[in-house]
Order: sequence, then structure tokens, then C-alpha cells
Amino acid sequence: MSIVLAIETSCDETAVAIVNNRKVLGNVVASQIDIHREFGGVVPEVASRHHLESINACIDTAFEQSGLDWSEIEAIATTCAPGLVGALLVGAAAGKTLAMVHNKPFIGVHHLEGHIYASYLSQPELEPPFLCLLVSGGHTSFIEVRGCGEYELLGETRDDAAGEAFDKVARLLKVGYPGGPVIDRLAKTGDPQAFKLPEGRISLPGGGYHPYDCSFSGLKTAVLRLVQQFETEGKAVPVADIAASFQYTVAQALTKRAVRCAGDRQLQTIVVGGGVAANSGLREILTAAAAAAGIQVYFPPLKFCTDNAAMIACAAAEHFQKGDRSRLDLPVASRLPITQVQTLYAPLVPLKGKS
Repeated sequence: MSIVLAIETSCDETAVAIVNNRKVLGNVVASQIDIHREFGGVVPEVASRHHLESINACIDTAFEQSGLDWSEIEAIATTCAPGLVGALLVGAAAGKTLAMVHNKPFIGVHHLEGHIYASYLSQPELEPPFLCLLVSGGHTSFIEVRGCGEYELLGETRDDAAGEAFDKVARLLKVGYPGGPVIDRLAKTGDPQAFKLPEGRISLPGGGYHPYDCSFSGLKTAVLRLVQQFETEGKAVPVADIAASFQYTVAQALTKRAVRCAGDRQLQTIVVGGGVAANSGLREILTAAAAAAGIQVYFPPLKFCTDNAAMIACAAAEHFQKGDRSRLDLPVASRLPITQVQTLYAPLVPLKGKS
């Protein structure tokens, strides 16, 4: 048994959870979507201030849900990288203070590792090795998971992440923020075959294409030109059809790479994590393609796709069982490769590199 209290404040959700290994005892998420909607995106300073206002109440509510008290908490974890530095500092300061006050071990957690562990919360028997398709607002990566803290990055986006592309296309279509849910909703009433859009392959110097890397910048530009064409001709923009075609193209691009990657690495399981894991088009297309290839696919429950502290606590619980501990002078970092997870644990190593 490893009961961990975790805090997640990497972006615009203030989240606190208490988890016993892979069982959620308390889970609170205070979203800031309505606050940032008027800006069309997350404003870092605003996010940090609202974390300060919300964090104590979230901690209290998580304890109320769990029915536990501080004496039963074995460790305290916070997201330390990557993310918005100001937002990360709020959660890290709170977690470190609580660790000192209650004399508990402190565990810093990599945000992307949390997304990998999101599916563990609903699949308690899930074990590595497997391929993780991590698709969030800031990251699109294909990661081979070999064990806790043991990751190999096999492919990634060269520009916009899938989640960023959804937000930008939603802005082009003038349908609101955040883009993921609204594009998904519109796509259900549109024709995914209405427009042929580019999947964004990455050319190799000697010819051919990178098998796993992807790009969504060209796809976003293609949607822009399509919208401009309708507007120039004085025609109504077929929003639902464009949304459906865009979503279908993203889902196909991710599915082709994920299934090929898993097959090449002889992995029998694909685990999907991140906000885009909630997308119904991706769930349908990837599940069907993986089944045809004899590969099992796991998606987290919708509530664990977006940022939450339960996934952070789940990852921290396994690190705790391994004996991993973080020093209280561990800094936060806006960028940190998933392959450098072990730098979060003592002895402290300077954080370097890009996410």
C-alpha cells in the first residue's frame, strides 16, 4: 500500500488527488477554462494567480472525499516539469511545504509520465512493455514504456502538437475555445470525407519519410486556405464538414504511426494519454486499426485524459515503491524530456534539454 497525495498545477487546472497505488480515494480538479476562454488561450500569469486562490480548498476537498487524515499519507508529490513555470512553482511550493510540515517524503513527477499512468487508474493489471501515444495540448509523442521511469522516445511532432492544432483550427473556424471538445462535437454532424487534407509526413534527407514523426502545421495551413477560399467566393464556410475532415485526418495520421510503431517494436499494447485521448474520432479509428493488427488499445476514462492529479499520484506511488525520493531544493522546469525523468530524484542533477 502506497497512499500518496499529489498536486498538479502545470497549466490551467488546479488539481489535488489522493491515490492508494492505482485506486483513487479523492480527486479534485478546479478548471480555469471559463477564465481563459475570453483570451482564446491560457494566460500564464492569470493561471498562476488562480492556482494560489484554489489550491488550499482543493486539498481540503480531496481529504474530505478520501476520508483520510495526514497521518495516513505516506508521501507528497507534485508536478515539477514540464509546464508553465509560474504555475508549477505554486504546486511545488505547496507540496514541499506540506512535506516539511508533516514530515513526509517529497516526490517530483514529470507531467508526461503522469499521462502515461492515467490508464493505470482504470486498468490495474496493465504492465509494461507497451507503446504510449501521448497526445496533449503541448505534446505529441510515441514513447516505448519499459518500466517506471524507463522510456524511449520513438517519434514526435516536429511543430504543432495535436492539441494545439485543434485549438488553432477552432480559432480559424470561429467556434470557440478550447478547440478539442468543440471540434469533436461539430465533427459528429459533418462529413469526414468532404475535404482531402494533408497528413503531414516528415521527409528524410536520403529520401522517403520518417515512420513515426509527424507535423500538423501544414494541416492547419490547409484549413486556413480552405476557409479563405470560401470567404473569398462569398460562400458560407461548411464548418461541420471542415471540422470532421480535420479530425479524421489527425486521427488517421496518429493511428497509422502508432500501429506501425507498435508493430515494428513488437509491442502488443498501445496506451493513449493526454487531452486528445478524449477525442471520439481518434478512439474509434485507432481502436479499429489496432484490433485489425492484433494490438490491444487502452484509453483512459475521459476524466483522466485532461490534466489531473490522480495520474500524478499514481506515477508517484510507483516511484515511491521503487525508493525514489526528490530533494526539497528540486527546481521546476518548463521543459524536460520524458527520457530524463530520473533527474527528478536524488542525487539532484541539473535539468537540461528540451521537452
